[in-house]
Amino acid sequence: MAPHRRGDKYVTVIIDLTPVRAGTGPARLLGMIPGRSRAAFKAWLTQRPQAWREAVEVVAMDGFTGFKTAAAEEIPTAVAVMDPFRVVRLAGDVLSDCRRRVQQTTRGRAAVRTTRSTVPGEPCTPVPTCSPASRPPGSRRCSPSMSTSRSRPPGASTSG
Repeated sequence: MAPHRRGDKYVTVIIDLTPVRAGTGPARLLGMIPGRSRAAFKAWLTQRPQAWREAVEVVAMDGFTGFKTAAAEEIPTAVAVMDPFRVVRLAGDVLSDCRRRVQQTTRGRAAVRTTRSTVPGEPCTPVPTCSPASRPPGSRRCSPSMSTSRSRPPGASTSG
């Protein structure tokens, strides 16, 4: 599917991946039809000979349900699958979302700074910080002896 040069019109690109699947050569362009709809793809399929449609085993497409519906109506014996590009992109998106959730769960929005314990295997401990309540009256700064520790947010990592 590619945007048309004028406005937001689209074309549906139909490619034969049989040579790639069989290892005999590159994919072949079968057609480019105006529009991105179930009706447009179905009309193109109905123009193909019945023997051609019966020979189709697999239809690889993006996630648009209109294409899947048209394929199911016109070539019901074919298996509908998502094209490899979309599979890899979706897997990458899911992995990025998972990494983001893990980072937010273990570190929180404002990560708590930790220092490594000097004993191997011991958990990290929060870095002492100064809170307004721990300052001496009239003081703008905390001395190291007056600092207090922040506790880690729920689910925060205790390892480095």
